[in-house]
Amino acid sequence: MRSLKKISALGLSTVLALSLAACSGTEKESSGNEKGGGSQEQITLNFWTFGATGYEDLAKAYEEENPNVKVKVRAAETAEHHDALFTALSAGSGAPDITMLEIDQLDRFKAAQDQFENLYDLGAKDIQDQYLDWKWNTGENNAGDFLIGLPTDIGPKALYYRTDVFEEAGLPTDPEEVAKLISSPEAFEEAGIQVKEETGKPFIDSIEMAFRAYLDAAQETFLNAEGELLIEQEGNAVKEAYDYAVKLNELGIVGKFEMWSPEWANAVNKGEFAAELGAGWLKGWMEGNAPEAVGKWRVATLPTEFAANWGGSFISIPKETKNADEAYKFAEWLISPDNQIKSFQSKGLFPSAPSVYEMDSFKNNEDEFFGGQSTAPVFAQAAQDINGAVYKGEKYFPVYQEVLNALKDVQAKGADPEKEWAVAVKRAKDLMNR
Repeated sequence: MRSLKKISALGLSTVLALSLAACSGTEKESSGNEKGGGSQEQITLNFWTFGATGYEDLAKAYEEENPNVKVKVRAAETAEHHDALFTALSAGSGAPDITMLEIDQLDRFKAAQDQFENLYDLGAKDIQDQYLDWKWNTGENNAGDFLIGLPTDIGPKALYYRTDVFEEAGLPTDPEEVAKLISSPEAFEEAGIQVKEETGKPFIDSIEMAFRAYLDAAQETFLNAEGELLIEQEGNAVKEAYDYAVKLNELGIVGKFEMWSPEWANAVNKGEFAAELGAGWLKGWMEGNAPEAVGKWRVATLPTEFAANWGGSFISIPKETKNADEAYKFAEWLISPDNQIKSFQSKGLFPSAPSVYEMDSFKNNEDEFFGGQSTAPVFAQAAQDINGAVYKGEKYFPVYQEVLNALKDVQAKGADPEKEWAVAVKRAKDLMNR
């Protein structure tokens, strides 16, 4: 699901997590309802979610179709949700029947796959061909024989750009023309230089987004599946992304607006930079938080070298449930193409089922904020340009932060990029040895 807050380190208090877990036990309306029990018994399914999904409304619709099933939806903030779930699984009690897992948290829970149902054992193979391959494969273990999560929404990235800034710079403003012009990393740089020279404004908002241009598209980044640190290896994608960010900064086309800060929000609203490399969920934030920018932003596809996913979720079933079959039936129904279009229309959750991309209600969904552009097909194309599943690992974010800190020092203090890189590598090694 979409992530509307800057990613932060996990670590809510154990007391809060335990209290949340304690009140989440599976409730049954009748006795004797063991795992895989009869569908005519009254069954209660506890479903843990995070963020704004609209799954409460879909759960009510499911209950109407299945009078013997009650789905209790509990929504929480992203970090709170995952910490409480991890605590419950570790304790061996208090886990829900069904839970969402955010893609950046997934490897943390894959390491405890014995605490989850293998969805292949419950029939998931039968629906696999309905979803994007890379999204489906991300929900598998490394061996490909265990599916921890069914695919829900995704976060394909695209180029958000200000038409007024592009026009002032002498660049085209039509989305198709922009996509043709900015079709490679080199063309991206050239457009940035033109914006800087003609308007005095930075092309993109921050050094972090410059770094993520290549990083998010890489299938192997900081760690491999064996937990080994990769960033010292020749040709590693992280160093390539780092060097590209340094280059863009040296060209003077990178701003200093840190995403989600008040300064960044104001810059989005006022047009103080030209473009953002953002996921599909970002448009929802823009529509609700940049009132002066209505009609001034458009969306175009990124160069294929930058095609990537940022965000999204999965639906999993903890092993603790007494109602695995019923939980799976609901989960399969929830993520069906027919319900993914509903989630997209109500909460902007971008579908992972390609058949949705052909629906008229999807293709013709015009966005007033984006000048009447139908942005959905742009993100659909971006979703299909993504090469494959990305492995992150349990220590992805601490290591990521060390490299990002190095880039921030390069930009803010004029520090030597290679010296900062060496420091980041050393700190990453120290993290891995803890």
